[in-house]
Amino acid sequence: MPRRHYSLATLRSIIATWSERIRFRWELEQKLKDDPHLIDDIGLTRQQVEAEIAKPFWQVSNPL
Repeated sequence: MPRRHYSLATLRSIIATWSERIRFRWELEQKLKDDPHLIDDIGLTRQQVEAEIAKPFWQVSNPL
């Protein structure tokens, strides 16, 4: 299997994306804990939110 070589800019972009996913999922979890009615207000189910929160940071989100 050939090795991939990424530029520094690409690696920074990947890390920034991962950080954004971590932050988004953490904030979603906080909303679920602090104000579960807000989840209903934005049109999501508890199951959708829990599935999103459970994903590892490298996994892409499904459109919520």
